[in-house]
Amino acid sequence: MTQAATTDTGTSTAKLTLPTLTTMVVGSMVGAGVFSLPRRFAQETGVAGALIAWAVAGTGMLMLAFVFQTLAVRRPDLDAGVYAYAKAGFGQYLGFFAAFGYWASACLGNVTYWVLIMSTIGTIAPSLGEGDTVLAVVLSSVGLWLFFLLISRGVKEAAAINRIVTVAKVVPILVFVVLALCYLKPHVFAENFGGADYAGSLFQQVKGTMLATVFVFLGVEGASVYSRHAKRREDVGRATVLGFLSVFAVFASVTIVSYGLMPMGEIAELRQPSMAGVLEHAVGTWGKAFVSVGLIVSVLGAYLAWTLMAAEVLFVAAKDDDMPRFLKKSTAADVPVPALVMTTLLSQLVLVVTYFSDDAFNFALNLTSSLTLIPFLLAAGFAVRIALKRTRAGRGELVVAVLATVYTAFLIYAAGLKYLLVSLIIYAPATFLFVKARREQGRSPFSARELVILAVSVAGAVVGIIALALGWISL
Repeated sequence: MTQAATTDTGTSTAKLTLPTLTTMVVGSMVGAGVFSLPRRFAQETGVAGALIAWAVAGTGMLMLAFVFQTLAVRRPDLDAGVYAYAKAGFGQYLGFFAAFGYWASACLGNVTYWVLIMSTIGTIAPSLGEGDTVLAVVLSSVGLWLFFLLISRGVKEAAAINRIVTVAKVVPILVFVVLALCYLKPHVFAENFGGADYAGSLFQQVKGTMLATVFVFLGVEGASVYSRHAKRREDVGRATVLGFLSVFAVFASVTIVSYGLMPMGEIAELRQPSMAGVLEHAVGTWGKAFVSVGLIVSVLGAYLAWTLMAAEVLFVAAKDDDMPRFLKKSTAADVPVPALVMTTLLSQLVLVVTYFSDDAFNFALNLTSSLTLIPFLLAAGFAVRIALKRTRAGRGELVVAVLATVYTAFLIYAAGLKYLLVSLIIYAPATFLFVKARREQGRSPFSARELVILAVSVAGAVVGIIALALGWISL
């Protein structure tokens, strides 16, 4: 799966170094999201709101990055990052939820990649629309399964490929920022500053951008997911922080400089990828083509990284007996094929659902972010518990962990009831996998506390289904 090829017994034949782990974090974060930022932000707020949003998101996500760094050092015995931390802190059932939610979010994130690719090609092939037509879904499905065949054959060079692709996709983004600064119009930037065109308070405007910032930062925990392959455990935390700091300035810059090129009302109406439309407005048609090519390279590279990451989470959870046994099987090339099949099948299902969505890209993006929030909240909560046990020596860690927990809880609030209910519709049925794993071990399916958690998740899923059926919420 990565440079750290392992057999089913877990014996490593190679290990991932700090530079490789860092590029995996950067490669995981720099995907479809950054190319959609101008429109996503322009639909919600102006320059002032964007600056506040990035300050909040940057601080919050940095706290989460520090949490993953701390946990990698304090609990080097835990592999697969988010899932393992949730299990160690809050029990097997919530650990299972974290594993499933993180895996599901990765699958949905993969769907956004295909929607964006088809939307990009759709500028010259109108039959693909904005990635939401029948033809777009069919072609995306073909790509989905072609990647499955590629990875199932064994991509031992995936980490090396990721390093190359990371460079290839960061370059056009940096070029965009430089060109945007060269063509920036101060009067347009000033007119876009206050966001006067938007209803609601500045707080409401900032709140509306939060899921977009979560989506672009997904992958900050990438090094933790592959912790079992790290050459040195302390490199996991270092790679997390270095990767985060490397991309934060780029993401914020892409958003802010766009306000200096076009009126925000026009940016809000651009088709995705909106970065291409912004650059086209500034330099002409070649700018759009340049960004489009960069996007396709970026997205395909991120798709490879996230598919491997998703399968890795299911595989490690199965090896820990938290998922059914069939998911712990892997080939001699260290590819967990059953986990890869499930990953591809869920992506395929969501890809079909996007056809019925009013806005395929934003639906997949928001739900991806929402599914990730519960695993992040549990990991941050686990860091709080560890810090509390360290008394004076853990005061700094406690402050960071509490801030990360508060930030993640705020994100769940910002996401709104709609995406929480839709997330529970996905979470609740997954319990069948948990029950199957428990029965394979000859254990009782649930403890008393786990029954309470089950009841809450099922109740939320039922409410979500009713809300969808009656039109109270829509996709």
